[in-house]
Amino acid sequence: MEIKKLQEKVDNWINIHGVRYFNELTNMAQLTEEVGEVARIISRRYGEQSMKESDNNDLGQELADVLFVVLCLANQTGVDLQKAFNSMMDTKAKRDHKRHHTNKKLK
Repeated sequence: MEIKKLQEKVDNWINIHGVRYFNELTNMAQLTEEVGEVARIISRRYGEQSMKESDNNDLGQELADVLFVVLCLANQTGVDLQKAFNSMMDTKAKRDHKRHHTNKKLK
């Protein structure tokens, strides 16, 4: 699914179920919270911390929560995330192709 369609899907959900978007600062706090939940899973799954019984261990769900809030922020600030993503990928392809192939740390 294209990002544009995801933005539309989130906007439809907000209009039907969410009443309205939270303001940008609230959504930024929500994004920070969701990224923290991703960090908790990563640190416990791949790092040195152990899991607690009460931990949500669903990395996919937490990443989807991050994506949802990012899409909300894009919608409410008028960002065409598809266009921005495509531009970023073009930039990275031009700027980073040789850099990563010559990085001895990645060999």
